[in-house]
Amino acid sequence: MGAAAALAIAGRMQAARLKLPSTALGPDQTTVTHEPFGDLAIYFSGPTDQVQSMTAGSLRLKPGMSPHAPHQHPEEEFMVITEGAGEISLEGKVMKVSPSSMMYCAAGTLHGIVNTGKDPLMFYFYKWKV
Repeated sequence: MGAAAALAIAGRMQAARLKLPSTALGPDQTTVTHEPFGDLAIYFSGPTDQVQSMTAGSLRLKPGMSPHAPHQHPEEEFMVITEGAGEISLEGKVMKVSPSSMMYCAAGTLHGIVNTGKDPLMFYFYKWKV
């Protein structure tokens, strides 16, 4: 299934207000899109019993790449680094990250990530809006 199809399904779930099911998914059960900056997987996207919208996914970021310029959005977000090395910027402050590093970003906060290493940088992200 391509990225457009996955987003269409997520959009229909959101429109129908179908809540995310309680389940466990392996990497072979999610939609992966191969972007110029790396491989993006979205495991879950939609409302839950307690939040209006939630997205959970991962990104295997290529060396020297960033998925986009620093940005902000209405959701809060966590990132958990599991492989590689990079830098996360929060409101212009740059911090080095490596496996086991974690970022929390409040809603509306300018943030970004870049892979500064020679190997892929793998991170998982969780965003939600109540």
